Amino acid sequence: MTSTTAPAPTGDLPTTARLLERIREDWAQLRPDLDPQPMLMVLLLDRLHSALSRRIEQTYFESDINASNWDLLLTLLRSAPPEGLTPSELSQLSAISGASITNRVARLLDKKLVERVVSAQDRRSAQIRLTPTGRALTEKLLTPHVENETQVLSVLTQEEQRTLERLALKLVSHLECQTAQE
Repeated sequence: MTSTTAPAPTGDLPTTARLLERIREDWAQLRPDLDPQPMLMVLLLDRLHSALSRRIEQTYFESDINASNWDLLLTLLRSAPPEGLTPSELSQLSAISGASITNRVARLLDKKLVERVVSAQDRRSAQIRLTPTGRALTEKLLTPHVENETQVLSVLTQEEQRTLERLALKLVSHLECQTAQE
């Protein structure tokens, strides 16, 4: 059984709400026994993530920085002592996985936004810290970044933001626990 509703013209992209309703209707026709709610919720969260990413990237996109670079710059600004952080510490304090840190740091080194300082005690060990240029750029972009995020969340009341945070933490904690057990 197929849907009798005509697809939206390509020039008229559906909003997420219309898309979800269309998918719900299509599943109801094809498989009335199937509850599509889990698929719809994950799709909604995925679209939310994509929309948030596009909006937040506007702050630093013109500076030729991507989300991973921005996260590392913010991590170094807020968490690093003057001597910097080791790549392992940087990985633990940022949203970037350990395997990706080396590539991300290399890109920031190329842009002269961070520097690698080799330990005098152990030549195999190094710390990463912001250069004056990196610090100035991060400081310059920080206020517009926070203002952008504040504007994005302004549609939600403070109570709704706390509820969203609580639910998101519950879901991510559940997923992290499952991943740790695998």
